[in-house]
Formats: sequence, structure tokens, C-alpha cells
Amino acid sequence: MAAPNNSMQLEGKTILLGITGGIAAYKSCNIVRLLQKRGARVKVVMSEHATEFVGPLTFRALTGEPVAVGLFDDPSDPIHHISLAQEPDLVVVAPATANIIAKMANGIADDLISTTLLATPRPIVIAPAMNNGMWKAPATQTNMATLGEHGGVLDLLYVVDFDHACANRNQLKITVREQ
Repeated sequence: MAAPNNSMQLEGKTILLGITGGIAAYKSCNIVRLLQKRGARVKVVMSEHATEFVGPLTFRALTGEPVAVGLFDDPSDPIHHISLAQEPDLVVVAPATANIIAKMANGIADDLISTTLLATPRPIVIAPAMNNGMWKAPATQTNMATLGEHGGVLDLLYVVDFDHACANRNQLKITVREQ
């Protein structure tokens, strides 16, 4: 008897990948590739700070889709955050910075990515990625607990290992695992 395939079935699904502003943003390129490899259509929404680490053109080239950054960057869609929120089957936020986690936990919607996340009825998966001190901060832990209380709407992709980009070498970073 064959072993069951435990990987998520993504063929024909649309995934909205939310990319926020941390050094781990470059790992999102690999996440796009892995999702596509499993048959998903990937659309990308980025925070403005994320564009300081990886440009929207990179994700447009990888996905063949327009990349959303600003609340008003698509004049043909006056309520862009709502259409982005409604279209996908699943939303993945990777990397999820302390900032976006706080916004999600407290219902703050002040840019395209946070308004989209607040408006989506779809499941949201997050991959926290930040400095170890920020991750362990009581406010971040409280925000994570609040998100956990949202009952089945939000899942933690994985708490990732610690490495580079900080002098103390203790930064949460996204580790993409292929199965």
C-alpha cells in the first residue's frame, strides 16, 4: 500500500502571497516557486517596506501576474483590497513581520496588505520572521495569542530557525522546506 500524500493539494487553487518588509522577503521568491510547482496560481501583495528588500518586478516575472503594493495603484479597481481579499483560496503571509502581526491582531488596516488581510474571508497562514528579541517581546507574544484566538482562520506556517542579519545572530528567518 502506498504511503498517503500529506502535502496540501494546490492544483487549480489561487494563493495570495503577502510579503512584508524584512530581510526574509527574498525567501518569498522560493515560496512562489514551490507553490507553483504544486499547481497553484500565485498572486502577490507587498508592503511598501517589502519592496526595499525585493522588487515587485521580480514577483511579476515569477508569477506572470501584476503585483499589488499601494492602496491606489490600480485605478481600474477602486476597491483593490476587496477584490484581492475575495479572489484567493488561501492567503499566506511570508515573511510576517512583528508589524503585520500586530496589525492583524488589532484590526489595523492602514495599507494595502493590512486592509486586504482584514477584509479576506479566506484562511490565512503566517510565517513569522523577525529578530529574536522582537519575537520574544511580550507584545508580539500577546499578538500571536490573539491571532490564535481567531479560531481556525489563522495557522502558523512554522516558527523558523534562528540565523543571520542581526549582530547577535538570533533572527527568525523563513526556511522553505520542500517535500
